Amino acid sequence: LLDLRVQGSVADAEDSASSDASAASHASGQTIAAPVILMDIAAAQEMFGKLGQVSRIDLRLRPGADAAKLLARLPLPAGVQASDPALAQGRVAQLSRAYRVNLAVLSLIALFTGAFLAHAALSLGVVKRAPQFALLAVLGLTARQRMGLVLCEALVLGLLASILGIALGTGLAALALRLLGADLGGGYFQNSAPSLLWEPGSALAYLGLGVLAACAGAWWPARLAQGLSPAATLKGAGLEQTQGMGPLPGLALMLGGVFAASLQPIAELPLGAYLGVGLVLAGGVLLLPASLSLLVQLAPAQMMRQSLPMLALERVRRMRHSASSSVGAIVVSLSLAVALTVMVGSFRQSVAQWLDQVLPADLYLRTAATSSAGETAYLTPDLIDAVASAKGVQRVQSSSTRLLQLDPRRPAVVLIARPLSDPGRDLPLQNAPLPVPPGHVGLYVSEAMLDLYGLRPGGRAPLIEQALQSLDRAPAAPLFVAGVWRDYVRQFGTVAIDAKDYARYNKEQRVNELALWFDPLADAGSVQQALRQRLDSIAPSGLIEMASSAQLRAISLRIFDRSFAVTYWLQALAIGIGLFGIATSFSAQTLARRREFGLLAHVGLTRRQILSLVAGEGFVLSLTGAIAGLALGLATGYILVHVVNPQSFHWSMDLHIPWLRLLALCAAVLAAGTLTAWWAARAAASGDAVMAVKEDW
Repeated sequence: LLDLRVQGSVADAEDSASSDASAASHASGQTIAAPVILMDIAAAQEMFGKLGQVSRIDLRLRPGADAAKLLARLPLPAGVQASDPALAQGRVAQLSRAYRVNLAVLSLIALFTGAFLAHAALSLGVVKRAPQFALLAVLGLTARQRMGLVLCEALVLGLLASILGIALGTGLAALALRLLGADLGGGYFQNSAPSLLWEPGSALAYLGLGVLAACAGAWWPARLAQGLSPAATLKGAGLEQTQGMGPLPGLALMLGGVFAASLQPIAELPLGAYLGVGLVLAGGVLLLPASLSLLVQLAPAQMMRQSLPMLALERVRRMRHSASSSVGAIVVSLSLAVALTVMVGSFRQSVAQWLDQVLPADLYLRTAATSSAGETAYLTPDLIDAVASAKGVQRVQSSSTRLLQLDPRRPAVVLIARPLSDPGRDLPLQNAPLPVPPGHVGLYVSEAMLDLYGLRPGGRAPLIEQALQSLDRAPAAPLFVAGVWRDYVRQFGTVAIDAKDYARYNKEQRVNELALWFDPLADAGSVQQALRQRLDSIAPSGLIEMASSAQLRAISLRIFDRSFAVTYWLQALAIGIGLFGIATSFSAQTLARRREFGLLAHVGLTRRQILSLVAGEGFVLSLTGAIAGLALGLATGYILVHVVNPQSFHWSMDLHIPWLRLLALCAAVLAAGTLTAWWAARAAASGDAVMAVKEDW
């Protein structure tokens, strides 16, 4: 044993290679070890029993030397790869690329919802100022100029709102980094303190998108201002609502969305699926008028025999195109909330079932180190014997983990060697394992290996065979991919092999983890405490981690819930934005109907009946929005579960629909929309009926 002494500290000791190792350890689902120890290579070789062995050689080229030509001339042995230092940074960036892209797409959907919000607010402004537009028209303002005036207002408001949104978003991002960290509370980067990265180019891009969303939302109100009749408006006839398009454009967009979602990923990103989500949402919004007509036709016949329900249904049917714009925001926001609920619920349910299968033992024990340290941090034979002979321990199963760098451009793949007497029981396989041909070695790969390296069940694995050639022994037999299994921990590929087969490739297996089964009559707490005392007497405290299967399951699900807690805030914000949009739309409509309410009061309707009439209309519109939002959300959730997640993170999951939560969400939207319509009608229905009708004279 060597006597190690700390001689000093070095700043910024973690170079690109150690950063890449930390990134690979994160990909393997383990805590990143930030500290780095530097020591003389000869002393390190002696201490770890690696005399004459090196794992990496750094080359400094002469000025003007061509790295590609030099690498082409180097006779590299099998299993040795040449890598540019810039590739290490690219591997680290790949670890978070899918998360960053998904968050960017969510922000674009938020802009889509914001366009409906801008539409509702500007519609209210156009309705309020309809007499002013009519007067300006009489004084010589053309229809095109009226339209341009509204669009200019939208441009200014969109610019101011986008600047405010960028400032607010930057502040929220800084607050989230301070309180939750870079992983939003997931616990992956416990030892790092990331700083806020503000990119002017991205900020300008989002500024432009915000202005574009505001102008898109202002298009329809601008058309209303353009098409108003000055004489009729000054007489109080209100704005003329032009009829919208039929159902064919909406159906075409939805079919286009289905086709786009079926496309293969581009640059390993589900760009077609993202486009499909946008087309499905846009097509669903365009189908709202047809949905309103269908809902009115399905209304019970007895409702048409009563005055107030009949008036509410008939007005919704006749004004379905303008009414559809009122519920557009709530449809988009509710569909987003439903889709996120389905996606998160499906993911959590699949992870819970997966944990039940991959954690069959009573207790798990491993080295407190990352996968990249597997060659130096391992469980010694004496420690394994001490654990196996402990009182109350019935069976012990060991596993060995190491990293295989198959492609310099990608993070390393994790190789797990463990007993696999029954792969269908020991691994969460997607299908029954294939029989391994004679003279071959069975290999079981995660789903990421199919997408990233092109492996297929029943085929060979040449890249892994080449990587195994760098071990102590040459490959004894060709590898055969006998099955595919789910791995929700390691995003960039995992390979499982039977420990006996792995021993044919590597004579010195380093055990990293032990799975322990207790005697049925033993007390789990007492056995675990006795094991901890025995391990502390053998190995220094803190170098061995120990947890029961129940603890690992609870910790994993708690990390999952913290990681996806932000989605619940996104759902609440989306619903709030949608309700605000429907409130402003109802306010605009009720202001335009003051004379109608006055006429209804003259023919005998009380204020309470008028409010009930508007509340009934709000109920019909909110019911349509809830049904459409639920249907579009389920369709979007299906795309997220079965297309976006497999193409982004290279894992599949089972679709799980939390019906009670979704129905409660739709009921809350229905109640809030009805109350919003009733509240918006109070001001318009509270005026003097005589004065309201007198405005028509």
